[in-house]
Amino acid sequence: MLRSDNIEKGVARAPHRSLLRALGFIDEEMGKPVIGIANSFSEVIPGHMHLRQLVQSVKDGIREAGGVPMEFNTIGVCDGIAMNHIGMKYSLVTRNIVADSIEAVAMATQFDGLVFIPNCDKVVPGMLIAAARLNLPSVFISGGAMLAGRHKGKKIGLSDVFEAVGKVEAGLMDQEELKQVEKAACPTCGSCSGMYTANTMNCLTEALGMALPGNGTIPAVYSERSRLAKAAGYQILDVVKANLRPKDILTKEAFENAVSVDMALGGSTNTALHLPAIAHEAGVSLTLDDFNRIAEEVPQISKLSPSGKYFIEDLHEAGGIGAILNRLQEKGHLHENAKSITLHTLGQLASLGQVNDTDVIHPWSEPVYPTGGIAVLKGNLAPEGSVVKAGAVDKAMLVHSGPAKVFNSEEEAETAITSGQIVAGDVVVIRYEGPKGGPGMREMLTPTATITGMGLGDKVALITDGRFSGATRGASIGHVSPEAASGGPIGLIQNGDIIDIDIPNRLLQVRLSPDELEKRRQQQKPYKQKVSGYLRKYALHVSSAAQGAVEVFDEE
Repeated sequence: MLRSDNIEKGVARAPHRSLLRALGFIDEEMGKPVIGIANSFSEVIPGHMHLRQLVQSVKDGIREAGGVPMEFNTIGVCDGIAMNHIGMKYSLVTRNIVADSIEAVAMATQFDGLVFIPNCDKVVPGMLIAAARLNLPSVFISGGAMLAGRHKGKKIGLSDVFEAVGKVEAGLMDQEELKQVEKAACPTCGSCSGMYTANTMNCLTEALGMALPGNGTIPAVYSERSRLAKAAGYQILDVVKANLRPKDILTKEAFENAVSVDMALGGSTNTALHLPAIAHEAGVSLTLDDFNRIAEEVPQISKLSPSGKYFIEDLHEAGGIGAILNRLQEKGHLHENAKSITLHTLGQLASLGQVNDTDVIHPWSEPVYPTGGIAVLKGNLAPEGSVVKAGAVDKAMLVHSGPAKVFNSEEEAETAITSGQIVAGDVVVIRYEGPKGGPGMREMLTPTATITGMGLGDKVALITDGRFSGATRGASIGHVSPEAASGGPIGLIQNGDIIDIDIPNRLLQVRLSPDELEKRRQQQKPYKQKVSGYLRKYALHVSSAAQGAVEVFDEE
């Protein structure tokens, strides 16, 4: 029995069939598998502006394979456009809206399977959360990566524009050249061209087994992406027939495979929010300790923008995620029996992978960083943990001590940076930007990129209970938990306190005794949230970043 029989079969379903006929259904389509297509097309995100073309390819594949496609849409925001103003408070919260909206439509319409078409930062994890929650046969096909731009013979991406702003502030670049960089950096549609959050999550969707090979790296403008979309339309019918469901795929082993790929690639720190949140919805425990454990086992073997000169298009030419899986298989770092929507195991897919360029994907004997690209730091400043893209930190900053310069918002910090108040050796602390405190846990690419552009990237550290963009590089430590708004120690730091950062030993400490911290805690005023609307609802129900910033309710 098909799930869609609930809206198509029997005398009592005549009104339902009448409405389906109003949508264009004919007799020959009644009784065929009905496949929902969750499309995140919009004209407000460069990564999504071309998804109408992809959805048509998906529909063609579904029809040719014997199904009936039904497209619906969900929301999304562009993190780059939302950056550095109030809009960024709404970025992470959209992950929940995406998941909730898809759940509502899928339950109301009784699809037999789903094809998800995401591309950018919070839409990918939001859709994966929805897939796990609904547990219907599902296939993902992302929109693909933007091609890199070119400036003065060098490949560039969006992060270079943010850093160019810092160069202008420091007098290292004039505004005419900034305009040239601005015009060149984003030359096509697609998710921004580096190993930022969107592309990291699209790669990890493939590593999780929820997408066809090539999903993470085929550029958006390649015809190969359209062919993959058509293949995804075909594949969903096979997945429905096999009754293979997301929770059959999204096991602990699958998440460990994804984290291993993440470590090998040096992906975005935002994966430490998204993967635990997806795992939570799938009923799997994935903690920050798991990230550190796997980081000790899997060194970083690829260094892409923003910390390297290569881009997603280069990773694709070098063999893509299949080649990374093959590398992991070589060293026994892959759970080979993990299932995938291809109806083959990850081990079988990995055996087909091939490394075509050892400059882009290094051999294990020559890693670009000795441990995984992401590190979780703990200590009296972050008892529950904090996250840094270790493989993107200058060697001079892997161990650093310096005086705190404390700010209670991103805006305060940015003003101080651009007015020359931050000097070599400082540790910039930005607090009350966490999931509750922001609320929304804003990404802060502007302060990190400005510091880098000003030539201070190897001399200044940044610490926050908010997030740093996947396009961030340098000693930028985010997700400090507990956050200031929940009474975390980061809320007790004062200007001049000495902060010790030791990334190799996974430590983040402030040189204050337990008695002094407790004394300050007793003097601290309770945090009062001053927001309304959806942000208020979000702040009331969001968990710590260390738990993936998932929704929690009293009955839990």
